[in-house]
Amino acid sequence: MLEKLSPILPSGDIAASERFYAALGFETIYIDADYLLMKREGAEIHFFLKAGHDPYQNDHGAYLRPSDIDAFSADVERLGLPRTGIPRFHPVEVKPWDMRECALLDPDGNLIRAGQET
Repeated sequence: MLEKLSPILPSGDIAASERFYAALGFETIYIDADYLLMKREGAEIHFFLKAGHDPYQNDHGAYLRPSDIDAFSADVERLGLPRTGIPRFHPVEVKPWDMRECALLDPDGNLIRAGQET
């Protein structure tokens, strides 16, 4: 019955969000001055313009379930993001809860955690 759930995340700059996620292989489906919809395979992500957005105060995020966590982690790793600050990336690792996960904090401070069962 439930087929898809798509996060709607804040963006301080719609065009900058589009460029960042395009570098991760997402395709723009819709864009205007206040809204962005992007898609990569079965994953869909939406952004709304939030005036005065502070990435350091952001508490939005989403959990992604790729079929190949190592390939997704490698895609993000190619961006060369640092391990601290915003944006940042933590490559895939095995977590105590028996998941292989990586974590991406985008330029707006949105947390995209991705995981695959071990």
